[in-house]
Amino acid sequence: MKVTVNHLARVEGDGGIVVEIEGDKVKNVEVTIFEGPRLIESLAVGKSPEENASFTPRICAICSVSHKNASIRASERALSYPEPEKTYLTRELMHTGEIIESNSLHVFALALPDFLGYPSVVAMVDKYEDVVLKALELKKFGNKIMKLLNGKFIHGENATAGGFGKYPEEQELLEIKEEAEGLLPFMLSAADIVGGLEIPDYLEEETVFVCCNPADNKFGFWGDELIFSDGSVIPSSDYKEYILEKTVPYSFAKRSLYKNKPFTVGALARLICIGDRLTGKASEYYKKYRNDRWTKNPFYNNLAQAIELIYALEKIPGLVEKTIELEDPLRQLPGRTEGRGVGTVEAPRGLLVHDYNYKDGLCTDANIITPTAMNLDDIERYIGLAARNLNKQGKDPDYMAFEFEKIARAYDPCISCATHLVKVIKK
Repeated sequence: MKVTVNHLARVEGDGGIVVEIEGDKVKNVEVTIFEGPRLIESLAVGKSPEENASFTPRICAICSVSHKNASIRASERALSYPEPEKTYLTRELMHTGEIIESNSLHVFALALPDFLGYPSVVAMVDKYEDVVLKALELKKFGNKIMKLLNGKFIHGENATAGGFGKYPEEQELLEIKEEAEGLLPFMLSAADIVGGLEIPDYLEEETVFVCCNPADNKFGFWGDELIFSDGSVIPSSDYKEYILEKTVPYSFAKRSLYKNKPFTVGALARLICIGDRLTGKASEYYKKYRNDRWTKNPFYNNLAQAIELIYALEKIPGLVEKTIELEDPLRQLPGRTEGRGVGTVEAPRGLLVHDYNYKDGLCTDANIITPTAMNLDDIERYIGLAARNLNKQGKDPDYMAFEFEKIARAYDPCISCATHLVKVIKK
């Protein structure tokens, strides 16, 4: 028996899932990515740091700020740029805007309908109008931050290697602070909605999580170390010794393994690895909802993103206050013309790596690993686990196909806009 879903809604990109079951055995699971390679790594060769900061974010419209910050961090580490405190804080505020925009989109528009029994967020309006409208306001707020700091909320050009073309005015920053404080009460109540959802248990199995390890034992969205849930902490520059990239014949996207096994990145990974560093209301909600199932059930990624939204809204006022106290720095210049630099940041959906080598001020080699490339093998593993258990429960292919879609959506995969095909073949 074959089940086909022509439009996997609420996932960015072109892809598909094929699951083959014979009797009580799951014979094959494939998560395919149909989009062709963009060749960004090859195009980066011969470019300056400013050029790389401009075009490498074209990999993705959803995560363009994350790619920009990763690219800038890689280039600045390779060529020894100074990073004034105001530049650092402004980049952090810009990144927080993307977390708010993307997490709010995923939690409320992409994931929540699955668990409340609606085909889309639009269908939720009759019963959850206040939640939907406030969620849209929250997403718009994230866009506002990115536009203010980067010139546009998608592919802005204000941020670059060495600093910013223009720093925001004090009044503009104070407005951001006020809006963040005004949206926090909504996010607290919304997190309770997400935390109160019934989470299926048909796919539970332990995995390894990894994220950036921010400096000074703080929670955050970038760092020059990686921390693993098995206790390992490594310099980001050594990632190739631990994360193995590979290809599969049925998909254009690369895959990644840690110690030859699948692993998970994303909001859930961040809370698993460094969630105990949260403060304020975010810490309260983390402690309120954290349980042993988090380490073996990817559906908790939705709740982790909701808690991160609380963190981001609480973080903004302090960032604004520190930023407005500092003078606008001049654009910084590189301290050398050659070297290697690795920029690791946390995109909304997980760890992102940009790795550049420079000589005579121009890039000679580039490697980029995206979060979805790290998550794909674990997505397949959990879909296979679900297929085995749901098949034992006698669930029909239509039911299983929808559950497989929910699993893929829980990872918030960044494949662009509209994944197309899910097939369940039962023999």
